Amino acid sequence: MLLTAYLLALLAILLAWPVPVALSRARWTSRSPFAAMVLWQSIALAGGLSMIGAMLVYGLEPLGDNLLQAVRRALGIVVGNRASDQLHFWHLFALCAAALLGLHLVFTLGLTYARITTQRRRHRELLEVLSLPSGAIERTLVINHPAPVAYCLPGGSRSVTVLSDGLMDALTPGELSAVVDHERAHLTQRHHLLLWSFEAWRQALPWLPTTRLSRQAVSSLVEMLADDVARRTAPDEVLVRAIALVALGSAEAQPVQGSPAGAGPEGHGEPGMPDEGEASLASRVSRLLTPQPPLSPAQTTAVLAGSGLLLAVPTVLLLAPGLVG
Repeated sequence: MLLTAYLLALLAILLAWPVPVALSRARWTSRSPFAAMVLWQSIALAGGLSMIGAMLVYGLEPLGDNLLQAVRRALGIVVGNRASDQLHFWHLFALCAAALLGLHLVFTLGLTYARITTQRRRHRELLEVLSLPSGAIERTLVINHPAPVAYCLPGGSRSVTVLSDGLMDALTPGELSAVVDHERAHLTQRHHLLLWSFEAWRQALPWLPTTRLSRQAVSSLVEMLADDVARRTAPDEVLVRAIALVALGSAEAQPVQGSPAGAGPEGHGEPGMPDEGEASLASRVSRLLTPQPPLSPAQTTAVLAGSGLLLAVPTVLLLAPGLVG
């Protein structure tokens, strides 16, 4: 099992630094945001599994030839309240570190969810006071604010799109329709769940490059995915004008005390979530102004297969009995 622990540690190091750095610099991701999103998720999941798995396997190495056997023997020692001369200081240290890291990740995930849920509830309460339903657009609220602001507020059956009257005055009907389609794509594709998980990943391990890079990349990719939905009904030039107007208006907006306006630029704009950066905005506009062909089916399949392989490798190393000694 010692070799398994070393292989998992090597994979964890690769997924913590060189792999996410290389992917963050890749230019193909804007051609297939969906495939890139799947790959980022695989990197995060495989990285976390490899980190915890490497410490767990190393700690249990004296107890068996594979993880399942070692876990059974460890449970027997714990249940029987027996001492084990086979486990030395570094084995116990590795086991404690694996347990603490696993609990830390789960706790941070729950804490981030609770924080976002609380902010979302307070935001909804403000909207009930400061907004009015849009008579022309279904499940849309309008706030009184001069700056062009648009965002979505997830909430299951209570999910809504929020627009400012400044936005509705500034955009043409075609541009407004593109913005609404964009925001609704965030809701229907459940982008808030992706952002929540990657934000929790960053909060749990802020010193790890992959957590920062993955959060930035995912924040940009969800915007591109929503743009692609809006492009089905609006020309690219219309969408570009809408993006530019809303982004400029949101940058200049100074929300009044207690106002929900300014919760985020055009995009998800959800309270507690990272806002879209200038680099992400430039990437979105660039891919609309100078469209590039999407990845071929073979290329997309290769990316998705690579994503599956990333998850399969640590899983097989951990669970396949006797595969690696």
